[in-house]
Amino acid sequence: MTDVIEIQPTGPLHASIRPPGSKSITNRALVCAALADGASTLTGALDSEDTQVMIAALGQLGIDVAHDPPSHTIRVVGCGGRIPAAGADLYVANSGTTVRFLTAMVALGNGTFRLDGTGRMRERPIGDLLDALRQLGAEAQSEQDTGCPPVVVRAVGLPGGTATVAGNISSQFLSGLLMAAPCAGGPVQLHVEGPLVSVPYVEMTTAVMRAFGVPVDARQLRRFIVPAAGTYRARQYEIEPDASAASYFFAAAAITGGRITVEGLSQDSLQGDVAFCDCLQQMGCDVQYAADSITVTGRPLHGIEVDMNAISDTVQTLGAVALAAEGPTSITGVAHVRHKETDRIAAMATELRKLGAEVQEWPDGLRITPGVLHGAEIDTYDDHRMAMSLALVGLTTPGVVIRDPGCTAKTYPEFFRDLASLSRCE
Repeated sequence: MTDVIEIQPTGPLHASIRPPGSKSITNRALVCAALADGASTLTGALDSEDTQVMIAALGQLGIDVAHDPPSHTIRVVGCGGRIPAAGADLYVANSGTTVRFLTAMVALGNGTFRLDGTGRMRERPIGDLLDALRQLGAEAQSEQDTGCPPVVVRAVGLPGGTATVAGNISSQFLSGLLMAAPCAGGPVQLHVEGPLVSVPYVEMTTAVMRAFGVPVDARQLRRFIVPAAGTYRARQYEIEPDASAASYFFAAAAITGGRITVEGLSQDSLQGDVAFCDCLQQMGCDVQYAADSITVTGRPLHGIEVDMNAISDTVQTLGAVALAAEGPTSITGVAHVRHKETDRIAAMATELRKLGAEVQEWPDGLRITPGVLHGAEIDTYDDHRMAMSLALVGLTTPGVVIRDPGCTAKTYPEFFRDLASLSRCE
């Protein structure tokens, strides 16, 4: 892909599309299948940098993983809760799910395991997860004592017990602990300290665990009790399309005043990000839910005030929609997105101002007031969501140029091809 791509304005878009499989579900299902007793087949799986990194790391841990990208299928021969490799040096790129899920998972093994990634990964916090693992009997530390990767786990099996985990930085800490817990030596109780961010992702984790045969006793999302099941049950598991990716197409309908149907998702999706459609509905769009699809029709938009803590991966998407609305839009409750691939609050403020908006930045969000929009070269900060969300502005505003569009390979390699295909569907 070229170093820049200029988005071509379109008229109202009318199209139907099925985004690729959910990254969040794919990586959770990979972990549960890897720890299962027997062979599992994952269908509808995502093929992206984040999932490739997870698959490669599982292979280094001695897990037999066969990936067939053309058929969106992954076959995993589980290890029955006993990690085969006696140590490994794992590269996780900038995949938050991979580093956090595998840091907990390798504590089940026997040997020394090191996890490292990109420069940005070395700035992403993981200290609270390491603290919780130590409470459960593991030896896990930040190699450079920064509270960030590289991480070193000297594993002798995970005894189990009770741990407290902070909930305000990343729900992935809790999710990683939950998925490793059934293979610990004894039952595990996890207590959440402080507010829990991105609650739907924790509910997704427990749903995937349940599908692989391990129920979790989740008491008001404050205390989680996981039995010492020993292992998960292998199975065939279908992965639904990525709801975070779908948000860009829902937003395209809103911004252009068109009508777009996303296939494969419903109001009952495992993924909380389908609630992004509620935001669009509040802004004036028409939203129709069917058993296997969601359709958004654009209408005149107005600004809203919304707490996006539960659907924080769609903050940037709503930021792009806000530019097409009448009046300001206020987004709160998302302080934790400053610790993602980039500081997403600061980055959005900077890039939206380039496009002509007035932006007030808060510790936990943004207030976006549309101005006279104009084209600009958009920096993407090696953040896939910056590229995908701000490309949408170019559907109605000439001269929007996205730098480093290839960063979308992290979760959606074919995004710009699929976005261009919408205009050909009119």
